[in-house]
Amino acid sequence: MEEDLAHRQLCKKDSKFNLGQKEIKPLQIKEEQVEQELCLLKEQQEELEPSQIKEEKEELDVSQDDEHLLVKWKTYTFEVSPVSEEKHPLEPDGHELDFQDAFDAGDQDQEENNPGDSGLRRDEELEKNKRCWKNLFSGEVHDGFSPQDSSRTKQMGIHTEVFSIADDHPTSLRKQQTSKHGWSETQDNGLQTRVPPVESDDSCLSDSDSSDEDNRPKPGDDSSSDEDYNGNNEPPPRTSATGASTRLRTWQKLVWEKVQQQNSAKDVPIWLGSLPSAAETREPIQYFRDFFDADLMNTIVQQSNLYYTQESTHNRYSGLKLDRNELEQFIGTLVYMSVVHLPKSRMYWSSECRVEQVADVMTRERWKKIKEFIHFNDNRNMTANSQDVLFKIRPVIDALLQKFNSLPQDQMLSVAQQMVPFKATSSLTHYIPKRLRKWGYKIFVLCDTKGLVHSFDIFTGKMDPVPGEPDLGPSGNIVLKLAKVVCGSVGHLLFFDSWFSSLDLFAALANKGILSLGAVEQSGLQGCSFSTDPEMKKKGIGAFEEKRAAIDSLEIRAVKWFDYKGMIVASTFASAQPVSNIQKWDRKLKQKVSVECPSIINLHNKFVAGVDALDALITSHRIQIRSKKYYQRLFFHFVDVVIVNSWLLYRRDCKSLDVPRKNQKDFLTFRISIAQALCLQGKDLSSKKRGWPFFDVESEFEKKKRRGPAKAIPTPKVRSDAVGHWPVVESARQRCKLPNCKGQTVFKCSKCNVHLCLKKSKNCFVEFHK
Repeated sequence: MEEDLAHRQLCKKDSKFNLGQKEIKPLQIKEEQVEQELCLLKEQQEELEPSQIKEEKEELDVSQDDEHLLVKWKTYTFEVSPVSEEKHPLEPDGHELDFQDAFDAGDQDQEENNPGDSGLRRDEELEKNKRCWKNLFSGEVHDGFSPQDSSRTKQMGIHTEVFSIADDHPTSLRKQQTSKHGWSETQDNGLQTRVPPVESDDSCLSDSDSSDEDNRPKPGDDSSSDEDYNGNNEPPPRTSATGASTRLRTWQKLVWEKVQQQNSAKDVPIWLGSLPSAAETREPIQYFRDFFDADLMNTIVQQSNLYYTQESTHNRYSGLKLDRNELEQFIGTLVYMSVVHLPKSRMYWSSECRVEQVADVMTRERWKKIKEFIHFNDNRNMTANSQDVLFKIRPVIDALLQKFNSLPQDQMLSVAQQMVPFKATSSLTHYIPKRLRKWGYKIFVLCDTKGLVHSFDIFTGKMDPVPGEPDLGPSGNIVLKLAKVVCGSVGHLLFFDSWFSSLDLFAALANKGILSLGAVEQSGLQGCSFSTDPEMKKKGIGAFEEKRAAIDSLEIRAVKWFDYKGMIVASTFASAQPVSNIQKWDRKLKQKVSVECPSIINLHNKFVAGVDALDALITSHRIQIRSKKYYQRLFFHFVDVVIVNSWLLYRRDCKSLDVPRKNQKDFLTFRISIAQALCLQGKDLSSKKRGWPFFDVESEFEKKKRRGPAKAIPTPKVRSDAVGHWPVVESARQRCKLPNCKGQTVFKCSKCNVHLCLKKSKNCFVEFHK
């Protein structure tokens, strides 16, 4: 026994020494031979001593299961240098199981029972094991791992197979997943094994009884497609469905060249459109009703009355009884409250701070009731529109968007974001620490340079790509969505800030026929580098650099101008020339100095601030009525926006008719005119008085006629038409014709031809004509 063990160890050392020296032969292990060997190993295992069996179990790390045969995989990773021709045998670490030791343990059991056959069988097994290891380590038969490829060192994962013996089950291997390169891989406790593909020359190394059809790449399977594989073993570049990322890689290859300032000016495109001329200026309320028309007002009235019946817990069957005139009065009081601002809404009806323009129009309780139940959409349809976050105010948004989109557009347009102040808990509320109003609803607005709104989009947390347009990310998609209403054939110019700017956006807008200009970050100009701020500071305030690049037939100019800090602006139509001089405050000299400013910077500063002009007009007299309902706060904001749009259209008409500036209504006067018309025009305020009515003229006159002769009085329509009713003084004094009045007076109505009291303590003239 000791001689056999010594002989086996000597053969093992000899096999390890000559492992890489012999010619490569494919390993072919027949299933019948493996089954015979396992049967012999099982018979010998029963005769082994307990200590020897325990030692072999620890060496082989055998795991026995009742139904399945477990196979453990070990991964030996090593580097093969193609430059060197020497093959060094692998020496596994001490904690790993040697492939040769696994078979030596089985040979030892066979030698005890069959001494004559043990030597021959051992030599055959050693020879097969040597060929197996050499085939695995050489790498000459695997695709992509040829030793002749000296460009790089290959990392090869080699697997070893350890068979555990079950009493009544044949050997079986675990099915493995096939990667897209044809290698079969499996993960077990952090160990990775790779098996050559089925179609390779080393497919005979697999001893699995299961079919490989399930592991082969199937047609149409993206994970196993060879189209994503390249010769450098690098993952293929990811491209979106719209191909936006492909363009990003193209921009990185752009060549930016410095622009020589001599004769480098670009002409601003000529605008081919025109604004319509007005025949006459209209009343402020007419501009307002162009947006809040009868259809929209009737929708709000209908939905508010419906919401009252759905939500009211008392007097449900009496109804809200809101009509269009009362809704206009409610909106008129909101506008009055924005002009005369008080801390609490109830103070407008208090005796200390009473505002007649509000308190005389509507009672406090009625105003609060309308505010509580004003609604814009049917809640019963909310489940079917669960994806629409703005469902409760969607009718107002759609109606106003349609009217804003139809407004005539100027040449210069800008896109920016607007904040509606709101700090209540809501999923739509955003926090922007760098803005003056940090909390609120974020709205992206397309407007002209004066603030006239042409389109808007309320940000709800995501921005999907525009159908038919490339996916440029949230900021680029917003600009493309708002620019759908811009006609690209008349020469409109679009301005935006650095949050929206990108080379992809410039190219996408140019494809639509819209030239653009916007501030941009240094990281947004792939491949373009300017001097740093400290370097430009040495040149002084007003220093600038200009570079250009061409994308297909589109030329993009980028200019960095230094004014205490660097500012980069890019454009598809503007350039640095011509350079003008502007007055800037010098911090050191404490006075204004003349500084050079490129043309592209002047255009940016002049036309990019359209939304800022809109915010300035809204902020001057904003409706600040508090509400926890998001749709009410947005409705109040839209009322402000409509008033601003109405005033800007009025100013445009005045300009086309050459109305002198002193004869034009300013924004505050225009706003008060709209509030007054909403509260009083076509409204009867006599029914809004509190308490019991004093008397009815018609009923009292009928009672007087039954008592005796009485002078006829005009009909109610004539008395209340408010046209031509002037008091005149007669020489003769007669009795007042107002019922229940016993006074005598010399005042008479010139139109009604009846005497009426007109005193400091009694005014029957006004009461008669109501």
